[in-house]
Formats: sequence, C-alpha cells, structure tokens
Amino acid sequence: MPCLNEAQTLQRCIQQAWQALEAAGMASPEVIVADNGSTDGSIDIAQASGARVVSVPVRGYGAALHAGIMHASSEWVLFADADDSYRFTELSHFLPHMHHHVDLIVGNRFAGGIDAGAMPWLHRYLGTPVLSWIGRRSFGVKLGDFNCGMRAVRKAAYEKLHMQCTGMEYASEMIAKAGLQRMHIVEVPVSLQRDGRNRRPHLKTWQDGWKHLRLMLLLSPKWLLLAPAIIFLLAGSLLGGILLFSYVEVFNLVLDIHTLYYASIFLMVGIQLLQFYVMARLVGSNMGLYPARRFSQLVFRWFGFESGLVAGGLLLLAGIVLSLVALRQWQEAGFGPLDPSSIFRIIVPAGFSIALGMQCIVFGFLLYTIRQMQTIRNT
Repeated sequence: MPCLNEAQTLQRCIQQAWQALEAAGMASPEVIVADNGSTDGSIDIAQASGARVVSVPVRGYGAALHAGIMHASSEWVLFADADDSYRFTELSHFLPHMHHHVDLIVGNRFAGGIDAGAMPWLHRYLGTPVLSWIGRRSFGVKLGDFNCGMRAVRKAAYEKLHMQCTGMEYASEMIAKAGLQRMHIVEVPVSLQRDGRNRRPHLKTWQDGWKHLRLMLLLSPKWLLLAPAIIFLLAGSLLGGILLFSYVEVFNLVLDIHTLYYASIFLMVGIQLLQFYVMARLVGSNMGLYPARRFSQLVFRWFGFESGLVAGGLLLLAGIVLSLVALRQWQEAGFGPLDPSSIFRIIVPAGFSIALGMQCIVFGFLLYTIRQMQTIRNT
C-alpha cells in the first residue's frame, strides 16, 4: 500500500488485507506499507497493525509503489491504495490467475462496479475512457481500465519493466511497458467505493491526466510522429502533384502557387516527422522501451551515412539546377519582374530539393551515429 498521511483509513485497509490473506491460505504472507513521508501517525498505525513499513524518501505514487514492490519477498505482489477506496478482500478475484503463465493482473472498476460519488464525473466518463482507448490502440492490450489502482504483478516480470515514473503516470507506464514487451496481462473486475478520507485526494485531474497522456505519446511515437507524418505526406503529395504544372479551380476556389508552397511545407514536415519516428523507434529499441519494428529496422539497415550523402547530394544538385533555370529566366527578363505563376513552379521545387537534400545528409549522419553507439555498447 502506498501511503502518505492515511491515518484515517490505513488500519482498516491493513485489517482487510490480513483477512484476505488468511482466507486465501497463502504461505508466508506479508503486508507492506510504502510510506512516503507521513506525519500523521500512519507509520505507528501500520506497525501496530502488523504491516512492514518501507520508508520511501522520493515523493510520488509511483516511487512509493516501486519501493514497496521491490522490497516484497513473495512471487506475487498485489497493491492498492490505502484510502479504503478498494476492497482488499477482492484478492479472491486475482488468485485464480496467479500462475506462471500470467505476468500482470489489472482490476477493472467499470466491470466490478463504481459506487455513487466514488469517481469524479470527469474521470469516469472522459479521462479514464479516453486514456484507456489510446492505450489499447498504442500498446496492443485489451484492457478497459488503464487507471485502476488495484493490481497484482509477478515480481520477476515487474523487474523486467524497469519502471521510471515516480508520479501517478506510473499506472500507465506499467501497462504500456508490459504491453510492449508482450507480457501476459489479465483483467479482473474490482469494485470502487468512496474513500474514507475527509480531505482532497492526492490525484490532480488535469495535471496528472496530462502526464498519463504525455507518457503514452512518448512510449508510442506513432501517435505523435508517424500518424501526422502520413497525413502531411499524403496532403503534400496530392496538392503538389496537382499544382506543380497548373492551377486548379475547385468550385469557387482557385488553388495556385500559394497552395503549392504550402504543399512543399507539408511534404517537408511529413518527411521530418517520419525521420524522427525512425530515430525514436531505434533509440527506444536500444534502450529497451520498444520492440524492434520492421520498417525502422529496414531504414536503419539500408540507409546510412553514405546513402544519405548520395541521396542528399542528388537532391541538392537537382535544387541547384532548378535554381539555375530560374536564374536564366530572370536574366532573360533583364532581371526585372517575373510572372509569379510561372517562376514559382520552378523555385518552390528548387528550394524544397535543396532543403530535403541537406535533411537527408543529416539524417544519414544521425543513423550512422546511432549505429556506432550500438556497436560500442555491444562490444
């Protein structure tokens, strides 16, 4: 149990935990309270109730849970909040799944029942459903409640997750990493009741909600990088291909060189995001954050510093040639005004080719750097 000034409810939670363990007939059970700096007598209450207290100097929900789990001596660890919002007697829902084929068991409050007033309206109908939806599509897990605070984890599996978050986003990090490592995750129904405290909860709706979302974007770069890259590339290619040779009239709208300019920007942004996605996947894979993806590995294998120099050099050359064509037209006009509709269809591709050429060279260099770092680490 993570604990920070939970004197009002801690004893009741510990008593429930002991009752559940006794009913389960588990060998050598233990109740651990991971104290995060309580000043209200929670430590004395925990010790008097037969719990082992682990002092955690680093503040945060995640920091407390991590320390408690790492100090546990059992094969399996079940954890839940010490505010009496979860019923520890529901350990019986988890026990049938505690075998070597399962790594993580997550509670689902929506399936088990939520008492009136136990969960804020915004959390129940917006925050948790949205984060759970994003999580399911990002990490390949079939869970309906990403934020449930009652879970059981096999300690050997937990140690492979290399948890980093110290705050509330710890809950999402655990599921995300377990999903990315293709661990066996099971969901069971648990109930949620109104907590027994007479003060505000530690959870901050918007601040902690953003931390959860930010972590998911970090651990699944396809949402922040790959999806926008595809959208920009499709939009840029479609508009650029149509407008490169002539304007287009759609109903009462005339799309001309101004739209062509933005098409080149869309293409550039799309290519940049795609390159950042490849690098994020490669670095994350080397760090153990993500499994290797075929697309990133193919780019890494076939596109190196030399490839970047060749591709970038050809693009630079094309841009220079087009620029010389534009310069020749300007010269023929006596270096006076030029027809924008005609000249922009030369200088926009020219500028795009020069910028993309330099970008390819830099991208090849960065991939080469990642490859060298990987080689050094392996040796």
